[in-house]
Amino acid sequence: MKEKVVIKGTKSGIILVLDESAPYEELKNGVAEKFKKSADFLGEAEKAIAFQGKELTDDQKIELVSVIQENCKLSIICILEEDSKLEEVFQKTMEQKLMETDYNTGQFFKGNLRSGQVLDVETSIIIIGDVKAGARVISKGNVIILGALRGNVYAGADGNVDAFVVALDMDPVQIRIADTIARSPDHPQKKKVKETKIAYWDSGNIYIEPLDKDVMGEIRL
Repeated sequence: MKEKVVIKGTKSGIILVLDESAPYEELKNGVAEKFKKSADFLGEAEKAIAFQGKELTDDQKIELVSVIQENCKLSIICILEEDSKLEEVFQKTMEQKLMETDYNTGQFFKGNLRSGQVLDVETSIIIIGDVKAGARVISKGNVIILGALRGNVYAGADGNVDAFVVALDMDPVQIRIADTIARSPDHPQKKKVKETKIAYWDSGNIYIEPLDKDVMGEIRL
């Protein structure tokens, strides 16, 4: 029996295939049920979406996006029209939508970076979310993570030794500032109380310390 609602996921977006012969209200209920069942699998992420199969009005597309967001933890940031190079369009759109750029102060990224994802920026970056193990952040400026750091961070990628890394919960695999690399110990240390820490470069070494008023006063912006 042909499924009336099919979810096709890509790296950057979702293609929702709807049975063109099914009534819209039936499809809407099917979308709600499908995404509710798949909520744990889909997780928390920001995605673009494209619709295939059923011809929909703009109002219906907007309504289906609301139904999706009510039944899972996805955030749908834009609707795309069907395109033969849809994945390429997804990626470009995500880059434009997920980052609000101010070249004087840096960029903002909202969401969790998961294993295999790479965020590479020209300016400083503030990440509102976690950097999971296996994820990488590369910045020519500073990296500030308003969440947990479990992956790899490369700050001062153009050789800027004054760059720094801040995380609310810092437990990285690797931190690199300019040409200096610091790695986590091979044997995990006993879990400590979470606290905001800063990693900075000084005299050829990278130091990680709690972020307090004294340290903040010494930061070179």
